[in-house]
Amino acid sequence: MCENNGSSFPCSTHRGLVISDTWPGYNLDVFSLPNHYCEDLECVYIPHGVIVDRIERLASDIMKDIGDNHITVLCVLKGGYKFCADLVEHIKNLSRNSERFISMRVDFIRLRSYCNDKSTEDLQIIGEEELSKLTGKNVLIVEDVIGTGRTMKALLSHMENYNPKMVKVASLLVKRSAGNNTYSPDYTGFEIPNIFVVGYALDYNEHFRDLHHICVISDKGKEKYKV
Repeated sequence: MCENNGSSFPCSTHRGLVISDTWPGYNLDVFSLPNHYCEDLECVYIPHGVIVDRIERLASDIMKDIGDNHITVLCVLKGGYKFCADLVEHIKNLSRNSERFISMRVDFIRLRSYCNDKSTEDLQIIGEEELSKLTGKNVLIVEDVIGTGRTMKALLSHMENYNPKMVKVASLLVKRSAGNNTYSPDYTGFEIPNIFVVGYALDYNEHFRDLHHICVISDKGKEKYKV
């Protein structure tokens, strides 16, 4: 999966686990998948076990950076809920067994910027009243996917109105694209090509959230579930 190292395996950098443009994913036949989705997927792109192990390392990095603080975790729904839940649980487990301690509360917002598989210019913030609670707080935003970066930059700009003390961003996935060269989150799980993936709570028009693995949706799946 790693770019420019002659290997099919992922490499770890400050950009997270980098998956190359040529990574074909895993054959669907070697994983357990819901039968009703099998014809709608091309491959298993990131297996569930790899996701969980990577999140555990992100939790460790966050503990090292911002331990001994009270943190407000701002989960971006809906796609971020699974990542957020697992990340918070790992941080709690590390905190229980560490001399450092992170006290956390979790709030939720929703951002809307996609139509089918395309990002749009419009950003809608649902649950904006939660942002008013962030004044003077240390905030960890937990997002599922950062694509062009426009949505996250717009959210961060909007949050400045509420004067948080500190803001960090953790994203499970960051997509490489020509338009995303000016923003990188503080914590990245995986850097992937600019492809549309589903599973592990990531959806396509509210479908596929129940997949344990991150998968590539097929053209047939896009057509079947488009709105």
